[in-house]
Amino acid sequence: MFFIDTLDVTGLGNRSYLAGGDRAAVVVDPPRDIDQVIAAAARRGVRIAYVVETHVHNDYVTGGLELARVTGAAYLVPAGAGVAYPHVAVGDGDRFAVDAGVGLRALATPGHTPHHTAYALEENGAPVAVFTGGSLLTGTVGRPDLVEPRLTEGLARAQYASAHRLAEELPDETVVLPTHGFGSFCSSRRAEGAGSTIGEEKASNEVLLRDVDTFVADLLAGLDDIPAYYTHMGPANAAGPAPVDLTPPAVADAEEIAARLAAGEWVVDLRNRVAFAEGHVAGSLNFEAEGQLATYLAWLIPWGKPVTLLAASPEQLAAAQRELVRVGIDRPAAAATGEPENWTGERLASFPRATFADLAATATGAPAARPEAHSGADLRHPPAQRPVVLDVRRHSERTAGFVDGSVHIPLHTLPRRLHEVPDGQVWVHCAGGMRAAIAASLLDAAGREVVAIDDGFDAAGRAGLVVRTRLDGGDSDTAGPADRTHG
Repeated sequence: MFFIDTLDVTGLGNRSYLAGGDRAAVVVDPPRDIDQVIAAAARRGVRIAYVVETHVHNDYVTGGLELARVTGAAYLVPAGAGVAYPHVAVGDGDRFAVDAGVGLRALATPGHTPHHTAYALEENGAPVAVFTGGSLLTGTVGRPDLVEPRLTEGLARAQYASAHRLAEELPDETVVLPTHGFGSFCSSRRAEGAGSTIGEEKASNEVLLRDVDTFVADLLAGLDDIPAYYTHMGPANAAGPAPVDLTPPAVADAEEIAARLAAGEWVVDLRNRVAFAEGHVAGSLNFEAEGQLATYLAWLIPWGKPVTLLAASPEQLAAAQRELVRVGIDRPAAAATGEPENWTGERLASFPRATFADLAATATGAPAARPEAHSGADLRHPPAQRPVVLDVRRHSERTAGFVDGSVHIPLHTLPRRLHEVPDGQVWVHCAGGMRAAIAASLLDAAGREVVAIDDGFDAAGRAGLVVRTRLDGGDSDTAGPADRTHG
């Protein structure tokens, strides 16, 4: 009898898998912090016989090499991946016996990468599940543009052919188990649902319902921005990642934190955005530990710049370290936990939070709609000039609707474009509040007067603000005059 355990890597929107029989198992696409994988195998009472990669990952640092070394497992990597360490090169059709009656069959599925390989889990020779990595995802496919721009269209067509191969060769009841697609930027769009089968994908996945030309055109048109740190993940995985060190960092006192800020290093406050807005070390940046910490910190920070972490508790700090090693931020330069008053010898900085209703009220000078949601400032009195409304969502999000007159600078470009934000008080928003908080902290650290809109974007129209789309007559994707209209 076989088993399959799913290991969620929620911060990155990925999944790894432990599967096998009574005595031995295989691990597919393991995260870099391998202790959780070893613990899962121990709970099952199985030996890890194989560690498998579906491809050289572009969105995180793999733990495969270290897991294979620690456990003595055979390390299966697709042939043509170009890795620099000893491994078993896997070709199309190769089979591997995992346990009595349980085995793997390799299926070449190029598209997400040229060498991508899926693995069918078989019981007594019959497929029961397929580990699809970044190929066939739940309701979508992995994006084909992460390797080399000139290869993108060819890989998109290969992705189409690979998805159809899986659909044609595997029974409808075969469970589909992708690595990406649960919020990962490796997915061409966000996958929906907790699980799927080949039969369900045949009925709902556009790659299996459309002709190749239509599918490829739509896929390429819908590709979103690529996180900047992806540039470093593939080379790290091909070279062979080093073991991780999750021991606590050196403790920084207020004097050291001030010195690191003065040196231009990043000091990152992991507390929630409400606590940060109410009081924080001047110059520190807010990346919530509960948000997509690894994705956005790795995307925005200049690669290799030292980072000091400020956390509410040792547990929060430890969880953040674990997330960050997955994207190659291996060791914080220093850290501090506790209360922000202990992190600085100066007065704490703060800025107000607001809603879209508050933004609408600034046009008339009406009282703030929800004063209990604010911190740090009284919003009932409008500024001398109308505020700058800064939208930090991605281009694909803005296409669906934007506040009329707003300035658009996507969050991942903001650190290098702060000079483009017009003069005046800046009200910054995203889709729900997390990215707005990051942007507000960047602006606050740069000395700007900022208000963080901690609200869902769907509330903008209900608040009376004019929400337009590009079809309504244009957009403002670049910085412009500070005098804006808000309906």
